[in-house]
Amino acid sequence: MMSIIILVGAYRYYAGLAERFGKIKWQLGLLAIGVYLGFQVLFLFSYGFYVALTDPNALNDNNYAGFSGINIISWIFAIGAVYGVYRILENRFKKEVSKSPVWEIEEIGVEDKKDIHL
Repeated sequence: MMSIIILVGAYRYYAGLAERFGKIKWQLGLLAIGVYLGFQVLFLFSYGFYVALTDPNALNDNNYAGFSGINIISWIFAIGAVYGVYRILENRFKKEVSKSPVWEIEEIGVEDKKDIHL
């Protein structure tokens, strides 16, 4: 349940970024979901592999009961990964915006000149 709440929040967070920079909302929203789920799978798989190497009997005693210390840690790290990718995308979009206003400046007086000649 907690993961669903985090996924909805990440989707909305990235959709806000897309809206601010004129990108497609659902694509960045799906990117947020992919980053979160990908990091969760990678982190929990790595932890399971570590536990299997250090204590082979621990896999037989494992219960998948929802809240555990490792789940809470993985949520925190996954939220950090989502935020890190968000900051990277935000910086990239800001650089794109700072490079593109040149053509907008050249078009400032174009519409006024067209109206004068009519």
